[in-house]
Amino acid sequence: MGSAALPVAFAATGASAQQATITGAGASFPRPVYERWAQAAREGAGIQLNYQSIGSGGGINQITNRTVDFGASDAPLPTAQLAERKLMQFPTVTGAIVLIVNLPGVATDALKLTPELVVDLFMGRIARWNDARIAELNRDLRLPPVPVSPVYRADASGTTFGFTTYLSRVSDTWKNGPGAATSVQWPAGNGARGNEGVANAVRNTPGSIGYTENAYATVNRLTTTQLRNKSGKFVKPETKTFSAAAAQANWAVPGFAADLIDLNGDDTWPIVSPTFILLPINPAADKVEGSRNTMKFFDWAFKNGGQIAERLEYFPLPASVQNQIRAAWAREVKTPDGAAIWTA
Repeated sequence: MGSAALPVAFAATGASAQQATITGAGASFPRPVYERWAQAAREGAGIQLNYQSIGSGGGINQITNRTVDFGASDAPLPTAQLAERKLMQFPTVTGAIVLIVNLPGVATDALKLTPELVVDLFMGRIARWNDARIAELNRDLRLPPVPVSPVYRADASGTTFGFTTYLSRVSDTWKNGPGAATSVQWPAGNGARGNEGVANAVRNTPGSIGYTENAYATVNRLTTTQLRNKSGKFVKPETKTFSAAAAQANWAVPGFAADLIDLNGDDTWPIVSPTFILLPINPAADKVEGSRNTMKFFDWAFKNGGQIAERLEYFPLPASVQNQIRAAWAREVKTPDGAAIWTA
C-alpha cells in the first residue's frame, strides 16, 4: 500500500475524453474495493473515479463543504446530522475489522484472544506478550517475551468507530473511559494514518497489535488472530464467520445504518460493519452531473461488482437493499428546481 501519511488517490490513466469523472474522499476501509470497481467501471460504466483515502472524518468534512461529489464514512451519520448537512446516506458493502499482530514465531490465526484481553492490550495493562493470562489461553504457542506495542488510527476513522464500539460493548471500563467514536484518546500505543498506515506499522514493528479492515490484512499477508465472540466461541477471521454476521443485518433503519457489532451466533465474527456513501440531496447546478454520475457508478457496482467485492472478502448488499437505495436516490436527490436526478 502507499504511504499512510498522504491521501491515496486513484484514477484512470489514458481515459477517453467521453468518460465522466467523479471525485470522492473518505474512509480507507473500502478503498481496496472502490479501487477495483474504479478500474472496471472505466470501461463498464464510462466513469473515471478519483478517490482520496483520507479517513472517514476527512470524507465527512469534504462532502459537508461540497469539495467532492461524495464522501465516504464507515461511521454512519445520525439522522439529525444528515438533515442538517442536507445529505443522504447509503451503504455499499459490508466488511470486517480484524486484529493484526507481529509476533515472531506465531502463525496467522494461531493466537487466541478474549474481549477482556483485547481491552487490556489497548489499555496498556499488559506489558509483554508472554503475560500469564495470554500464555494460559495459548498453551500450545511459544509466545515471545517482547513488549506489547498497540497501533491505532491517528486520523478520524470509521474503522476506529467500529473497533471502539466493539470495545465499548464488551467492556464498561472502555465504554466509560475512551468510549466509542471516530477519534478517541488512546491510553497506550502509537498512531498511524489510514488502514494502510496501521498495516504498515504492524508489519514493521515486532510486538505490535493493531486493527484494520480485513482486505488490508489479506493483501499484506499480515498475521491475524482468533477472537472469542459473544456466544463464547473462538472464531477465525474468515468468510464463514464474516458472512454469519452480515446475514444478520437489519437494513430497515434510518440511513440504512445496520449494526453488526458483537452479535450472537457460534460462527459470528464480532466486528463487522457496513461502509457508507454520503451524497448531497441538494447539489448545486454545477454539481448535478457529478451527483448523477456518482449514482450511476454505484448502480453499476451493485449490478456488476459483487464478485470483485467477494474476492476481497467484502460482502455485497442483498438485491432488495440495492433496490431500496435506488428508490432513495430517486426520492431524495433533487436538482435546484426540484426534479429527481436519478430516474433510471
